This record gives sequence, structure tokens and C-alpha cells, in this order.
Amino acid sequence: MSEQAIDFARSNHKRFLGDLFDYLAIPSVSAQPEHADDVRHAANWLCRHMQSIGLTASVMETGGHPIVYAEWRHPDPAAPTVLVYGHYDVQPADPFELWHSSPFAPVIRDGAIFARGSSDNKGQHMAHVKAVEAYLQSAGSLPVSIKFLIEGEEEIGGPNIGAFVSANGTMLACDVVMISDSALLSPDQPTLLYGLRGLLYFEVEARCAAHDLHSGTYGGNVQNPAMALAQILAKLKNEHGVISVPGFYDDVRPLDAEERAEIARIPLNDTSICDETGAQTVFGEPGFNVPERMGARPTLEVNGLWSGYTGSGAKTVLPAVAHAKISCRLVPNQNPTAIYDAVVQAMQQAAPIGVTLAFTLLQNGTRGTLIDRQAPQVQAAARAAQATYGNPPIYTLEGGSIPIVNDLQEVLGKPIVLLGYGLPGDNLHAPDEHFAIACYEKGIEASIRFLAEL
Repeated sequence: MSEQAIDFARSNHKRFLGDLFDYLAIPSVSAQPEHADDVRHAANWLCRHMQSIGLTASVMETGGHPIVYAEWRHPDPAAPTVLVYGHYDVQPADPFELWHSSPFAPVIRDGAIFARGSSDNKGQHMAHVKAVEAYLQSAGSLPVSIKFLIEGEEEIGGPNIGAFVSANGTMLACDVVMISDSALLSPDQPTLLYGLRGLLYFEVEARCAAHDLHSGTYGGNVQNPAMALAQILAKLKNEHGVISVPGFYDDVRPLDAEERAEIARIPLNDTSICDETGAQTVFGEPGFNVPERMGARPTLEVNGLWSGYTGSGAKTVLPAVAHAKISCRLVPNQNPTAIYDAVVQAMQQAAPIGVTLAFTLLQNGTRGTLIDRQAPQVQAAARAAQATYGNPPIYTLEGGSIPIVNDLQEVLGKPIVLLGYGLPGDNLHAPDEHFAIACYEKGIEASIRFLAEL
């Protein structure tokens, strides 16, 4: 069946590409209210497309943008069930002037599809849809039961997906979850993510006066909140980049020798990081290499910092308040609430006299996720990836956060396969986002083989 499906996919390459183009042409920007109708249009388009290939599909309402749910049930109730997750919403395309073609008029250049959402995430989850179509059209059946959960709010933090998953655990019940929302290391080197960091994000306000003051009259007699906040922030890390907050590392899971050897296969080092970022040197926690710091160690970073007068020219003002936005990427076993309390306490203790701090939690903290690399379903994905790309996958820890993974893991209690089909240079969230045609084609074939391996 899988060979029939692969042959069908290859022979229908142009049509499969055309369907993706139609999907990409819909500007489903969830963050911008003026695109609300476009977001719903994308959900309706996907629902109709899934129905046309033989799935039972519907658009399900949430408190925000809708979710598309679809399924096909195998006649044998003992057949395994796969749940595929993806998101049809996309990032804003601004600044438009930096695109070399219209972001919602897909074009092919240098073997890649240029359009907003091509890699993140329409092209990647469409590969799974087309794998199912190839099976149903060529063999009339699938080797498994399959369900699709495609949301429209991932790019705005998924405010409704967690509640939806919690309320629909029975409908979503499965034996494995498949998510393709990441990247290969290269066109022939797949990766399987087995861990994701969680996220804690908050804002702090340092206040020293009721209102801004004349810096000549009051400077030297009243505490400056900008200076005070800088002093507080500086005490959160030492000169080597090690976080100084008491208890911050207490629950960090150490890497075993096998993991460190596997992660060492990832071709990222000091030179490559400097080349990618333009940084003068790599800076980070001593004793760990670049990939380990990227996925296996927690962070505390200042994401924004502002106070006083920042316009052109001079204004001699002593500001009343200063602000900072702070994020912590958390590894599995770390509790976001405990970390937040520890950081707040450390900052309060570091505050100079005359400074009042106020904290605002901007996102509910999400925990990091760890997946069993040896789970049979994960190993099925590893075999499918090797057969498709010619190399066994590298197992790696991801530095970013995908909150839905933790929600799915807690509610469904099943292994999650994180096998991405994009490439590191796909310009996600940036102008000229693109998705290689070869990645789309191989993604379809990898999905076909995965279902067969299950």
C-alpha cells in the first residue's frame, strides 16, 4: 500500500503543488483583526479540501479562531490511531517591502515555494494531508486510523487550544501524535525532537517617584529607576552567563552520556553561531556546547528594556519608572510557577533603597516537554525518516517552545513524534519565507512511510 501511495503522490506532484498554492494564497494572519475573515476562509478551505479527499471534517468553534478537525476510521478497531496537529494561521507579512514577491501570491524560485506560511506551517501539515490522499486514492484505504487537529491561533500563543484539547480528550484519543512544525538539519539529514523547552514571560516595573523630574533639580537626590533596574538585572547573571537566582537550576535534568554523544552530532558550534547571528563571539554557560545550551539548559533573558526620554535630541529628565520584559526558557522538570517566584524574590532582594518593583505575568508559564526516544511510535518515525532521506535521524532537544505539545502529552498520555519537514533557512516569521519543493515531496513520502511503519 505504501509503495502505491508513494507512486500516486509522485505522479500527482503538480496537482499537489497547486493545492498548496491555493491554500497559501489565503492571508490567514491570526494576529491582525482585519484578517479575521481570511482566517475563517482558510479554515473552511481546509475543511472542504479534507472532505474532498475522503475524510470526515468539520470546522469547530472556539472563543477565537476556529479549529479544523478531520478523521478517517479504519474498519479494524485494533488498528493504531494517529493524531496529526498543525496550524493554518500565519505570521503577519510586514514589512512587505522586504519581500521579493507578494507574500500571498506563491511563486517558485530556485526550487522553493515563496509565500507566508509555506514552511510555517501550511506546507508541513499539508504534506500529511496529501499522504492520506495518496493512500485513499491509490489503495482505497489507510493502514491506520487518522485524525487531524489544525488550529488557527498558534501564532498568537494558542489561547484556546489548551481548553479545546482538555474538553475533547475522548474525540482526540489516539496512539501517537505527529507534529511537523520544525526543520531538518539539511535536505538529507532528518531530526527527531525529543524535548522542548517551556516558557515563562513577565514584565517588571521599577518606580522611584510619582512623576518624571527635572534632572538638574532632583538628580543626585532621588533614586533613578533606570539605573536601579539595570543594577537589579545585572545581578541575575554572573559574568560567565550563569544564572544567579537561588534555586534556578535545582530541578534541571542532567544529560546522560548517550544523550551528550547524540547531541554532539548536531553540526552547530561557536563558528556557525557567529556566522548565523553576526555576533562577535559565543557567550553562555560554561561546560556546555552550543546545542546543549540551546535545548538542554534553561535561560533568563531580557527581551525589552525602556525608561525615560528616548526621542531625538536632549531632554534633561529623571524618569519616574523603568520597565523590562524578561523571559525564561525552561527545561523539563522545572516548574514555571516556582521559577517565577524565585526570580521575583531575587529581584526584590536586589532592589536598591527607594525602588518599588511591580511584576506582571504576561503568559501563563508552560512546562518543558520530554519524549521517550525509544517509544515504538517514535522508532517507527525514525525508520520512515531514514528510508525517505537516506540517513538515520539525529535526536535533538529544541530550544523553542510549542505549548500544545505539553497539553497533548498531559491530556492524551501518548508519545509525540516531532519530525519537521522544513529547513533551517526557510525565513520563518521573516520576509521571503519559503519551503523547498523537495521538502514538500519528501515530507509526503515520509508521512506515507510513517503510517506504514505503524
